[in-house]
Order: sequence, then C-alpha cells, then structure tokens
Amino acid sequence: MVGMEEGRAVLEAGGSALDAAEAVVRVVEDNPEDHTVGYGGYPNIVGQVELDAAVMIGATRQAGAVAGLRGVRHPVSVARLVLEQLPHVLLVGEGAMRFAAECGAETRDMLTPEADAVYRKGLHRLPDFDPAGPLAEAVSELVVDPDHVTGTVNVIARDGQGRLVTVTSTSGWAWKYPGRAGDTGLIGAGNYCDDRYGAAACTGWGELAIRGALAHSVVQAMKYGHDVAAACHDSLADLPAAAGIPQGVDTPINVIAVDAAGGHAAYSTSPTARYAYWDGDLAEPEARPRTIV
Repeated sequence: MVGMEEGRAVLEAGGSALDAAEAVVRVVEDNPEDHTVGYGGYPNIVGQVELDAAVMIGATRQAGAVAGLRGVRHPVSVARLVLEQLPHVLLVGEGAMRFAAECGAETRDMLTPEADAVYRKGLHRLPDFDPAGPLAEAVSELVVDPDHVTGTVNVIARDGQGRLVTVTSTSGWAWKYPGRAGDTGLIGAGNYCDDRYGAAACTGWGELAIRGALAHSVVQAMKYGHDVAAACHDSLADLPAAAGIPQGVDTPINVIAVDAAGGHAAYSTSPTARYAYWDGDLAEPEARPRTIV
C-alpha cells in the first residue's frame, strides 16, 4: 500500500496517470523496508545496488527506461526523463548514470545496513569468494532463493481521461551478476501499455517474463479479444519452463493488468501473492489475493 495515497492525491487534483504512477513509485523507492526496490534494495554479488526502472504511456506507446543505475535516489524519475528528453528508450550502466547526473538527479548511497547484512550473510556460504575474481559460480550458488531474488514495484494508473500508464522499478536479484538487467526495464517484458487495449506489468522471476515477453503478451491477448482475466491467465500459462534454473528452485511470477475500460485482473503462480487496488468507489486501497495459475 506504500505510496498509494500520494498517487490518489495526484489524480484527485486532476493530474495525469503518469504523474500519479511516478508519485507512487517514488515513495516505494524511498522505503528502506522494501529490499527489492530503491533505497534498501539488495546488492549484486560485489555489493553494489543496481537499479532498473521504466515508464510507458499508453496513448502514444512512448517509453523510457534505465538499467544498472547506481547511486540515484529515484530511478523511476530518470526513466521518465529518458522518455521526455531523449530519442532513446533504454539507457544502461555508465550511460544511465551520466544522463542522471546531467539531469541533476538526486544521488544517495542506496545500500542500507539491513540489506548489506543479508548480502554478507549470503557470502558466508562462499568462504573463498573473491569479488575481484570469477563471479559466475558464486552467482549460481546464491541466486536460488525467491525471497531474495524476486520483487519489483509495478503500478498501472488510469486517469480521468481514460489514459493508461505503466511504471516499474526494482533493485533486481540479490547477489546478481553485475550488469544483470531484469524484465523491469525492458518494455514488453516487465511492462507494456496501449490505451486501445490495456496495460500489464510483472513482478517475480524476471528472466521468465523476458523469455515470454509477458507484459506484451497480455496486452496482445486483449487486442485479439480476450478479456483481461483470460489474457493474464493464458499468458502466464504459456510461459516457457524455467530451464537453466537449479531443480527445486521456486520461480514465482506475477502479472497485473487493466483493460481499456478500466477492468482489471491480477494473476500469479504463487499461492501467497497479493496486489493493491484502489478506485474511486473505495475509501482506501485494498490488498487483494491474486488468482493462481
């Protein structure tokens, strides 16, 4: 529910869906208790917090995204500036950080003591680990726990003019290989938005969302006549198997979607997954269970 009040206030003041969704996500990025997003996010295998974010506007299908951003307080706002100021969609790594500095984005040490403690506890399983040496084996050993390697904030907002926007932000997997970009910053994988049909956004095991182009698949299904619930169910059911993942490792994945008329659905492969929903008929946001595939 973090940030929902701020987003609602924007819409009630006549603001755009983009302004509202960004407002929600900025609050989440500042929340040190959420270790999957922004400040307090879990670091990669060498102890750096790398951040991905994206925004997409349904009216024009314009998008902006960043991946591998470090030391910036609000990656979602940098992603928005990519959309508004550049002829590009995605900036990564050093280029993303250069652009953020050029735009005057606020900087911050994004690693909290709590996140650092989890990182170091994981390294205890690797007594010979050398951050200056080969990293692939260490990553494969540690990236097996969905409690630490899945999680994203995604927001779909629809304003009074019926305009849809998707916004996503994440710190990605704990102990990931430096430079790993998940689905969050990839348009069509972690989010997709088209006012004619609907919008979708994903959390969970991002590699599966990338391989299945999940968010785009949901919107494409609505384009071809599926209702929003069927679009979510069928797109999740059609995802590729988690090949290359150690046997027995859980790979949960979740999707939320809104159709062009404002109908919504939320589906998951995890029985405990929930989502937050708020519309004009509700006095406050509600945490609701997702439908399980």
